[in-house]
Amino acid sequence: MQAATSFAYNRRINQYLNNDINQASPAQLILKVYDFAILNCQKKNMIKTNEAIQVLINSLNFDLEGARDISIGLFRLYQYCQEQTRKNNFEEAQKILTELRDTWKQALTNR
Repeated sequence: MQAATSFAYNRRINQYLNNDINQASPAQLILKVYDFAILNCQKKNMIKTNEAIQVLINSLNFDLEGARDISIGLFRLYQYCQEQTRKNNFEEAQKILTELRDTWKQALTNR
């Protein structure tokens, strides 16, 4: 009985997460990726942290002239965070990602 209850609960959670992701704006999705990266820093999961950081890297826009300098700066920070997790220095990566996440959230709020 407990397995069936657990399955139903997990299914509802997955439906909620799917709806949450499908209804999120691109900017909100970036916030979720930051959250995922930070969570996996806390868990000291290098693979998942670096996968999330790679998603952030892939979201950068180097083509738009006004965004190029910001993208280059973020790219360097993301690479540094990936390097820190490879060195098992998750605290440093988490600190930087948390600051970037908070800045991103504030920018979304002030739009």
